[in-house]
Amino acid sequence: MKANASNTLRLYLIRHGETEWSLSGRHTGRTELPLTPNGEDEARELGKHLLGIPFAHVLTSPLKRALQTCELAGLDQVPEIEPDLAEWDYGDYEGQRSVDIRKERPDWNVYRDGCPRGEMPAQVAARADRLIARLRTMDSNIALFTHGQIGSVLAARWIGLAIDKAQHFMLGTASLSMFAFDPHHPDVPVIALWNAVSREISNAVYSHTAGGGMTMRQRSLERWENEGGEILTGAGADLLKNNER
Repeated sequence: MKANASNTLRLYLIRHGETEWSLSGRHTGRTELPLTPNGEDEARELGKHLLGIPFAHVLTSPLKRALQTCELAGLDQVPEIEPDLAEWDYGDYEGQRSVDIRKERPDWNVYRDGCPRGEMPAQVAARADRLIARLRTMDSNIALFTHGQIGSVLAARWIGLAIDKAQHFMLGTASLSMFAFDPHHPDVPVIALWNAVSREISNAVYSHTAGGGMTMRQRSLERWENEGGEILTGAGADLLKNNER
């Protein structure tokens, strides 16, 4: 999947705030749950970091917890419902915890095995790829209000990884992540920010949006390349990202 011509596309991936089931670790696919009072506060606090960003589009999952997070974030744009941002359909595993599922299936992994009478990995990967293909025809800043495991799949597929690698991309509630393209290699999709909560979000987000200045990660990448290195990926990129926090 190639980048758009201008490579100014920036995707702001927002996971919904806390719910009772996210708090207890129960798989929440299509069950409609509201945010907890703490989840509402998380959404409002995160919204403070988004208000200065000029979004061209705001897309949201049709599920209540994502819609509520989007509303409480207080963005000016009218949100567009995007069905492909809905959470994984867990089928028979809806409402269960992974630890309980593994009592019957010790090696179960949703990203590899899927869910009986729910979605299988290939179906979710196809859904993510379809959405990414659509997003890559757009430009500027796009907000995506979504969920934990479909968010992890979008991250993996954005940078061309197989869906089973999505298990390494953990998302907390009311977290912000950012997908973009490397400014020195415009055809290379990157994860510019991952799983940042309100207390960790810095001016780097706004610098990236405005196109002025460079984040610590960008400066480090430029220095790395000028010294003859390759673009950091995998564990190296994770280490660099963690050092920014």
